[in-house]
Amino acid sequence: MSTRQPLSDGTLLHHRAEGPVTAPPLLLGPSLGTSTALWDKVAPELSVTHRVVRWDLPGHGGSPAGLIGPGATIADLAALVLALADSLGLDRFSYAGVSLGGAVGLHLAVHHPERIERLAVICSSAHFNGSKPWEERAALVREEGLAGLAEGANSRWFTPGFTVPELVEDHRTADPDAYAACCDALAAFDIRDRLPEIGAPTLLVAGREDPATPPAHLREIADAVPGAALVEIPGASHLAPAQCPEAVLTALRAHFDGGAKRGMEVRRQVLGDTHVDRAQARQSEFTARFQDFISRYAWGEIWTDPTLARRERSMITLTALVAHGHYDELAMHIRAARRNGLTPEEIGAVLLQTAVYCGVPAANSAFAVAQRVLAEEDEAAG
Repeated sequence: MSTRQPLSDGTLLHHRAEGPVTAPPLLLGPSLGTSTALWDKVAPELSVTHRVVRWDLPGHGGSPAGLIGPGATIADLAALVLALADSLGLDRFSYAGVSLGGAVGLHLAVHHPERIERLAVICSSAHFNGSKPWEERAALVREEGLAGLAEGANSRWFTPGFTVPELVEDHRTADPDAYAACCDALAAFDIRDRLPEIGAPTLLVAGREDPATPPAHLREIADAVPGAALVEIPGASHLAPAQCPEAVLTALRAHFDGGAKRGMEVRRQVLGDTHVDRAQARQSEFTARFQDFISRYAWGEIWTDPTLARRERSMITLTALVAHGHYDELAMHIRAARRNGLTPEEIGAVLLQTAVYCGVPAANSAFAVAQRVLAEEDEAAG
């Protein structure tokens, strides 16, 4: 869904929202010269677990050029992002940005820490090699436009032999004045002395072949931001989400998707370490995504929902398993029900209830399973 909405002084940044409206919000910022298309191979996957909002820089993609002018700063761009977040009702959100978009994220984390949940900075820097190169580029673009500069986009953005024609076309068709104003913002940006103030959990992602913001720039940030993590992607140049989307997606999921970690904790608490260790040991490349699915959704979202207590969830689960005849799973969840505080008498009462609503033969099989499991528990305890 692409959206343009009015502000009191103009329009919002053009943006595209994906994913459940109730999911944790995640804003994705672009690199100079690109559009929301930079995230085409990453955003749909992230939107499975997040409300993903991609935005365009002024004069890029669908955003109006007049949102910024000569002498613009990163603070001006950050203010536009906050206005967009406010219009969407996002008081607090996670954020990932590439290059210029990453600089916006750093500014937000320093100057508006109350808004940032978690931060990822990709192929970016706390400074962009001084003001002179950007001042010269801004002057060139204002005088000659973007056609000539776009001819060299592939060498700045990608390793030899790789290209994304749509992104190169975005570069060519961006508004020259807005592009130059973004250059002004990069020229004035240097936030190195404020990096230790960042409190949001921060991930740095570097492209090992990036000539624009080499890994050393990301290491500098990682060394200064308390608790920050750094990932270097082999074979990636400046636009890593477009060139190496799977590697970027893996890093971002691990950073933003806390549900998997929390889900694994709950899974172990309910099912026990022995069962989970056995399931993990059997995991293969073929089953890995299913195991991740279970941890993130079943255990990371449903079982962690405080609306129902765990003992109540156990009773519901036992009933569902009897109804569908999943007796191997039933044995596992009878043990889980005991961990969640149900007595043998309460488990029996649940199974008796299933005789009425799921059928006597199903309940008969369920009682046999329960009797065996409870006897094993008594024998182990004795």
